[in-house]
Amino acid sequence: MAASTSEADQKLSRNALIALVIGSMVGSGIFALPAQFGRTTGALGAIIAWMIAGTGMLTLAFVFQSLSRRKPELDAGIYAYAKAGFGDYIGFASAAGYWIGCCLADVACLILIKATLGQFFPVFGDGTTPVAIASASVLLWSVHILVLRGIKGAAALNTVTTFAKIIPIVLFIVVAAAALNGGLFSDNFWGTTEPDAGQVLSQVRSTMLLTVFVFVGIEGASVYSRYARRRDDIGIATVTGFLTVLCLLVLVTLLSYGILPRSGLADLPTPSMAGVMEAMVGRWGGVFISIALLISILGNYLSWSLLAAEILHSAAIQRTMPAFLARENVHKVPVGALWLTNCVIQALLLVSWFAEYAFTLALKMTSAMTLVPYFLVAAYGLKLAWTGEAYAGERARTSEGIFAAVATLYAAGMIYAGGAKFLLLSAILYAPGTLLFLIAKRERKERLFKPVESVLFGAVAIAAGIGIYGLAVGAIAI
Repeated sequence: MAASTSEADQKLSRNALIALVIGSMVGSGIFALPAQFGRTTGALGAIIAWMIAGTGMLTLAFVFQSLSRRKPELDAGIYAYAKAGFGDYIGFASAAGYWIGCCLADVACLILIKATLGQFFPVFGDGTTPVAIASASVLLWSVHILVLRGIKGAAALNTVTTFAKIIPIVLFIVVAAAALNGGLFSDNFWGTTEPDAGQVLSQVRSTMLLTVFVFVGIEGASVYSRYARRRDDIGIATVTGFLTVLCLLVLVTLLSYGILPRSGLADLPTPSMAGVMEAMVGRWGGVFISIALLISILGNYLSWSLLAAEILHSAAIQRTMPAFLARENVHKVPVGALWLTNCVIQALLLVSWFAEYAFTLALKMTSAMTLVPYFLVAAYGLKLAWTGEAYAGERARTSEGIFAAVATLYAAGMIYAGGAKFLLLSAILYAPGTLLFLIAKRERKERLFKPVESVLFGAVAIAAGIGIYGLAVGAIAI
């Protein structure tokens, strides 16, 4: 059936929005969790990390839910909230950071697809060989053509792939629960030969940035708020999607500690969930999970492509990005934003050839780039609760203010936990991205920066310079 160009036909149901949230979060990350956690922490550290991440992200989900009700006129939430709360440049920085984070997430998806194929066809290697990058590029532009045919059609395909990838993950959890070795789980509990609370805290900090990556996508329904049939569906989809994914993440991580020793988990190749499944049921289990992974990442990749283009397009409509990014084709697809997004993904894909651990770097950089937009959303929710704007004396102001405060502290804490390296690498991406802001300002014949914005841009430029110097002298490794 030909895609309709009518606005009504492009509207998304509650189930489609929930699928967008789950599809955005469940992708490459969950299939890599056993090894990623095994390298950094034992079961106790994992439990603490998930408690912190779950609480922080749940409060952020509640903030998105609250803002969708308090500020229904603000579409493309994650960008619009930052601009409404803190001005043009910070709004731009939120949009640009989130957009680049989406691009990096797509790069992680492409690398993991090829790394998975590399387990069966050595020519793909770890996902960064010339053949792997060339074939990933073909996939990149094939999806580009698909999305150009219409947002709703792409979202429908995302819904199908979401269900297709959840079923194998649930099967993994059932098999792992049945095969769980309590003694082995106990041996892996502390992550060290002897109980050491100090080591556990260090393990937790090292793990936190990994937990952020697997939750990125929680804002999917908010970003697509202009496509929702009902505004109330946005908040419901966000919380429902988050709670579903949180259960899957915790179970996959903790059950793996009862299947293999921590050292065995750490040595598993990507995707490590396949290695755990193979240890339980044999070779067919690894193949089964690898196939599920490919389906999962294709859906996840599609979700990120949609989110990346949408955030640029929404910012352009609000005149914070250049006008060419606001263009749509006859299918109501943001064609200008889509072209720029996929060109950037192609460039990052080529750069991954030179990274020693390309997948892990893309994973952590995605987290680092999206934490700032998350912080700004939470801070805006806190600002509304503090001033009472849009509450009119409602009792919910106190509880929503508490949620926003916790979410703000969580996002700030995660930025700190990531360390200086990822802040500097993020600045290298933020600084040239500011060119889009300058073009938009010149199009509107407005002053480029306000005084405070000049200071902020100066700080970003200095950090970018330090980061580039660190890469040049080898102080920062990619």
